[in-house]
Amino acid sequence: MNANASAPDMTIPLGGLTLKNPVLTASGTFGYGLEYDDFFDVAELGGICTKGLSLKPRAGNPPERICETAAGMLNAIGLANVGVEAFCTEKLPVLRRRGVTVVANIFATSIDDFVELARRIDAEPGVAAIELNVSCPNVDKGGLEFGCDPRAAANVTAAVRAVTKLPVWVKMSPEAGDIKGVGLACQEAGADALTAINTIRGLAIDLRTYRPKLANRTGGLSGPALKPIALRIVWELSRAVTIPIIGIGGVATAEDAIEFLLAGASAVQVGTANFADPLASKKVLTDLTRYCAERNIRARDLIRAMR
Repeated sequence: MNANASAPDMTIPLGGLTLKNPVLTASGTFGYGLEYDDFFDVAELGGICTKGLSLKPRAGNPPERICETAAGMLNAIGLANVGVEAFCTEKLPVLRRRGVTVVANIFATSIDDFVELARRIDAEPGVAAIELNVSCPNVDKGGLEFGCDPRAAANVTAAVRAVTKLPVWVKMSPEAGDIKGVGLACQEAGADALTAINTIRGLAIDLRTYRPKLANRTGGLSGPALKPIALRIVWELSRAVTIPIIGIGGVATAEDAIEFLLAGASAVQVGTANFADPLASKKVLTDLTRYCAERNIRARDLIRAMR
């Protein structure tokens, strides 16, 4: 940072919260946050989104579950996680003591289970918001059928909104035929913010065996290939809804983050880049802070500033 530049205001108002900065990590790419402790103080970030939490522990899909693509990766992890009870008793207390802003990403196959998960999370101190994963493309039930239908997405949102005091974020699917309609329905049902976007289904084939490279056959495409699609959707959603948007999809640098803010996002989530570089999120924050300092602007001044 320029020695003459003062520290900029990086705080971001977001759906009832004030984040210390607009850089978060994406669910499923950062474990439970504790795994990255040896690399940097994760409490410096605007927040971490946990691995998707279910009522019971999940083993996920059989291997192979990840493969590289020309401009990103395909994953079909299948929402493997320790379960909400183990998270609340084993992981969350450590995150709370370290001052990490925690967003609990939750997944279920029924509205009743979403409600039970939200109630359990709401009972624990130390969670800043709940992110509803209604858009995972790598599970048989509970993924796209919620996230691609405005009424279904609204029903989940309203049911969770009724049982928690925490801000509710809804993670959007790029495969929704009317993603603006889904966003508006979630807003009307009480969502405090939208996360856009989740991965999009893709396929890779092994030319030696003529079989899909993933045991699940298809997987969610993430990384740089997703960024132009994600930017377009964030821009479209920002013109349709009034609640904040968290941009996700190919964020690997501060320049990527700035583009999302300009397009209409209030914050970003760093995802696939964490696999290539465990310091990716920290570097995005450092470089974004430098950018704001050199221009004597606040981070929030970039939001929806595209001309």
